Amino acid sequence: MEEVPLSADPNLDPLPLLELEGEATGSGSSTAKKAMAMLTAGDARFRQPTKAQRRNLAMAFAGKDKIVYGRAFDAVRISPGLEVDLDELSSVETNLHHLTLYEVKSTNRKNLGDDFQGYFFALTAAELLVAQSLGTQFRFLLVHTLSGARLELSLKELLSRARSIYPSWSVLF
Repeated sequence: MEEVPLSADPNLDPLPLLELEGEATGSGSSTAKKAMAMLTAGDARFRQPTKAQRRNLAMAFAGKDKIVYGRAFDAVRISPGLEVDLDELSSVETNLHHLTLYEVKSTNRKNLGDDFQGYFFALTAAELLVAQSLGTQFRFLLVHTLSGARLELSLKELLSRARSIYPSWSVLF
C-alpha cells in the first residue's frame, strides 16, 4: 500500500496550529481525574460509574430505544433526594428518567476565564451521537480545575457557543 503524504495538495491552506494546554500536553489524564474528584466530592448526586454500571445504563437506555456508548460519558447525576443502585439493572431501569449522563471536559489552563471563552477541546462522534439520542438526559460539563469554575451545557447550547468546529478522525492501530 502506497503512503499518501498529508500535504499532497500545495494549494490547500493548512489549519492554523493551536497551542493546547491540559489534555494535549500529556496532563489530560491527571486533569480529568482531578475534575472528576472535584465533581464527586462536591456533589453526592454525581457518580463515576464502573464498567458494570455503564453496561447497566446502556442496557436501560437501550430498552427505551436510546443509544448509549459506554465510553461516551464520564459521570451520571442522580436527581436530588433519590437513591439509585447503579449496580442493579432493575433499579436503573425503574429510575432512568431521574438520571442524567455527563461528558466532562476539563482544563488546567491558567489564562482561561470562568466563561471558558477560548477553550479548545475535542468531542468524539460517540459523544455527539449519545447527546443527540438522550436529549435532555445528556449534558456536557466543562470544569476548570484551577479555579473550580463549571459550565454545564446541552448539545444545542454547546454548539451555539462554538466559534469554530474542526472535524477530525482519530485512528488507532
